[in-house]
Amino acid sequence: MATLQEAQHPLLENYNSSNNSPPATAPASSRLPSSSIVASKPPKTPAQKAMRKTFKGTAHLANLLPTGTVLTFQMFSPSFTQQGKCPTVANHTMTISLLIFCSISSFLLCFTDSFRDERGKVRYGLATFQGLFVLDGSHTIGAENAAKYKLTFIDFFHAFMSVLVFGAVASFDQNIVNCFYPKPSEEGKQLLFAVPVGVGVVCSILFVLFPTRRHGIGFPLSRS
Repeated sequence: MATLQEAQHPLLENYNSSNNSPPATAPASSRLPSSSIVASKPPKTPAQKAMRKTFKGTAHLANLLPTGTVLTFQMFSPSFTQQGKCPTVANHTMTISLLIFCSISSFLLCFTDSFRDERGKVRYGLATFQGLFVLDGSHTIGAENAAKYKLTFIDFFHAFMSVLVFGAVASFDQNIVNCFYPKPSEEGKQLLFAVPVGVGVVCSILFVLFPTRRHGIGFPLSRS
């Protein structure tokens, strides 16, 4: 037994010495900061920051317009302008027609509204000075409820603001700009950037200060 214990002591001493040894340190190369290993992104120029804000502003402005109008404009703008080249008079004519159509659509859709019937189905109508004219004609609403849908000054105000917002969105579209103003001067570039941004900011503030309760065609529906 003594011989066995003496044989175990060197093994225990080696085990303890290995556990008490200081931990291995990582090589210096592995302790370098990550910034020195991964190349840092180059700082953005003021022009790039401005363009990024412009694209964000365009997305926010598009939310103020009817969904169908925005999709129609984005769908046909590249083809009507041939990617902004507009080589023929027909391209200019079709592009102008598209802008007029979308402007009228933005204006008229502000006078539409919706409600839910007894079965919970959404019905759309056109607001008038007498009430709401249901478009499909399959459902009518009482005189008391129709009074809530009468046209007011705020409807015309929002319709006018929607046309201005669409003009700002169209001014951000490079296909439209290149079609009608292919080689702008430095002052022209500043105007093409500053005017739509200013119009969008003013209209966004006015939309917040004077909100509408309508939920027409192309706008989000209310739960009630």
